[in-house]
Parts: sequence; C-alpha cells; structure tokens
Amino acid sequence: MSDISEKSEHTQISSDDFSRIEDGSLTALPTPQNGVETDTDMPSMVKIEAAEPTESALSPPPNGGVRAWMQVLGAFFLAMNSWGIINSFGVYQTYYSTGILSSETPSNISWIGSIQAFLLLLVGIATGPIYDAGHFQILIRLGSFLTVFGLMMTSISTEYYQVMLAQGICVGLGSGCLFVPSFAIIPQYFSTRKALATGIAASGSSLGGIIYPIVFYKLQPQIGFAWATRVLGFIALAGFVVSLSVMRVRILPKQKRALLEPGAFKEIPYTFFTAGLFFSFIGLYTPIFYVQSYAIQEGITNQNLGFYLLPILNAGSVFGRILPNFVADKTGPLNMLIPCAMVASVLCFGWIGITDVPGIVVFALLYGFFSGGFVSLPPTCIMSLSPHLGVVGTRMGMCFGLTSFGILIGTPVSGALLTTTGSWKGTQVFAGATVLLALICLLVARVAKHGLKLAVKA
Repeated sequence: MSDISEKSEHTQISSDDFSRIEDGSLTALPTPQNGVETDTDMPSMVKIEAAEPTESALSPPPNGGVRAWMQVLGAFFLAMNSWGIINSFGVYQTYYSTGILSSETPSNISWIGSIQAFLLLLVGIATGPIYDAGHFQILIRLGSFLTVFGLMMTSISTEYYQVMLAQGICVGLGSGCLFVPSFAIIPQYFSTRKALATGIAASGSSLGGIIYPIVFYKLQPQIGFAWATRVLGFIALAGFVVSLSVMRVRILPKQKRALLEPGAFKEIPYTFFTAGLFFSFIGLYTPIFYVQSYAIQEGITNQNLGFYLLPILNAGSVFGRILPNFVADKTGPLNMLIPCAMVASVLCFGWIGITDVPGIVVFALLYGFFSGGFVSLPPTCIMSLSPHLGVVGTRMGMCFGLTSFGILIGTPVSGALLTTTGSWKGTQVFAGATVLLALICLLVARVAKHGLKLAVKA
C-alpha cells in the first residue's frame, strides 16, 4: 500500500475503502505540514500528500506497540487526575462536615462535588469539537493548569463560596477539558482491544480514588488542610507532566464535526441509552459520596476504619474498570453494562440492611467493582451504537452533556433526603430506584438495537 503514496500524490480509493475509513478500520496518510495523520469525509477521490510516512497509507490502528500503550498511560494519568479527584470527594465531604464547613448541611457540601462532576461531563460538549479541530494539546494543557490551580486555591479557602469556586468550578472545568480527549484518542490506536485499553485507562480514576483520600487523611492531621490539599495538587501535576510528554494525536479530521446532532435522538437505542445514563448518574454516586459518613454516623465502624471505606470502594473499582472491559471486547460493551447496572441497583437496596463491619466492607468492594464497570463502559457503548466513527465525538458529547445534569442533582437530593427525614433509608432507596430505572432504559436500548437474541454481541 505504501507504493501508492510513493508513486502518486492523488490516490483513487474505492467506496469500500471509504467505508472502512469512516468506521475507523482505515486511516489516511500523515501530512508533512504537522506530522499528524489525517482522515477525511471527502468522496472517493482523496488527495494524499507526498511524504515520508512513518506508517503506510490507509494503515489500520496499530492495536498495540509502545506508542499505542503510551497513549493509554497518558490517558490513565488524565483519568486519575479528573475522575480520580471526583471519586475522592467523599473524604472532603466527611472532613468539611466536621471541619471548615461544619455549619453547612450535607446537601450543601455535596453540591461542591456534584458541580465538579457536572462540569466534567458538561464541558465535554464543547471539548469534543475542539478536540476534532486538532487542539488536543491545548485542551490537556488548559485542563492540567485549571485542575492544579483549583486545588491550590482550595488549599487557601476558608468559606463555602471560596471552596465552591476553587474545588467545584475551577477543578470541574479543568477535568472537563481532560475527559473527552483522554478517551477519544484511544480508538485511534486500538481496534479489537479498544474496550480493554479504555478500561485500563479508566482504572486511573480508581487509583486516584485510592491514593488521594489516603494521602489527605494521613497528612491533614500532621500538616493541616492547606498543605495536605497542596500535596494532592503536586501529585496531580506530576501525572500531567507524564501525559503531556507521551500523548500524541494519530489522526486529525480535516472537516470540523458538528457540536450537536439532533437526529441521533430519532434512534431509539441511542435515546434510551442516554436516558439510562442520566438516571444512573442520579443515584450511582450516592454510596461513593456517603458511605464513609453512613458507617461512622451509624456506629458501624470507628472513624479510622470508616475513612478507609472509600479507598476500599475505589480498590474494587480498579478491577471493575478492567475486567468487564476485557470481557466486553468479546461479548459487546452493552451486554456487560446491563449486568453491572443490575448488580449496582441490587447493592444499593441491600445497603439498607447492612449493620456490621464485614457487611459494609464487602458492600464497598462489590459496589466499587460494579459501579467501576458501569462508568467505564459507556464510551465504548456509544461507539457501538453509532453508525460510524465520524459521529462518535458529537454523540459522546451530547450523551455526557445530558448525563451531567443527573450527576448534578443526584447527591444533593440524597443529602436533602437525609436532612429532611433524619434517616439513611430514603437516601438508599433513592439511589437503588434511580439505578433500577437506568437498567430498564438500557434493556430497552439493547432490545431496540439487537432484539431479544442473547447471544448477539452488543
């Protein structure tokens, strides 16, 4: 195939080849101007610039190799310092309730973490097209700066509004700049192992959810809230340096993609899938934000063990983000997402009856595993529900943009139920019911796309 590029600047590509370009199985030759390969949505006559390519014309994703796995490493650290920081908010929820924000209700405190997660998802609507326009490095540089800057400003905050601006809004905006690029780059380097590579990258958020709470919990009594938070900022900075050093875009679209694709909601599978994610994120983060407070306030554990429940939950999530994604490459991502949603809902309802230490520890491990699988599979599911890769970025942005409103209202509503009723039961039922509703929507999406045949890869 490389002979073609050497002999002619104008290469005829058949309609079959064009289809393969569209679905990602073929990519166009790198251009000499910027050293980045380009694909195109142009008709069958495609101009390929004469160059000395590092990869052959129309080469498929390498599906492995040092360069490909370096992208996974970079995405791993981006996930660690975006979702990983959000997954760590439970330790701040517990600290704030007895520390600098002790005068605020649990619902008010949880708004900080909810807005952080909300902005991570909502900003993805804009960052998708920006990424498609070739500004990958700008996004991760800006996201890295805002995240570290937000943590440093959090360290000097003493009032609710200051914490909200620094930790909620600034860190949330920074995380939002990182979310789409960190996962959008992986399909450029992997074909049959996309789900596994995505799962490994997503496990960085679980590692962040283990490291950051432990570091904060151990350092805060010794060096104070301010310096403990600054240490987290320096750890995040080190991870960002790795990502900026190794991550490079392989394919750059020539045509800018649309910010929105309203026609996607005419497709029943995509519509119900998006609705399922919306309802799931309303309830899915309730145990992550509140499991520590529940165990300590109900007298199930002492404060020391109660704190470690969040790292235990995130430890389970490490395996939950890798193993289901490994299986998903063989069964299809939607076929794995549905069981994860079902078990997560059952665990939320089962949380009501947990009154002892072994029960709460097992709950944290299992919930971490299945919730981790649930939050790491949607990007791959959106790829499988899309007609071709040319619309994946837009559809992913729309889906996560709508889902962000679910995560925005979910944990504050849970906190309000706790404050109003004075009982954890309402909070636990609310979480289980919303995830159950999500499960129903996902089942409808699966049946609408593939019918009732269980053996079909979906």
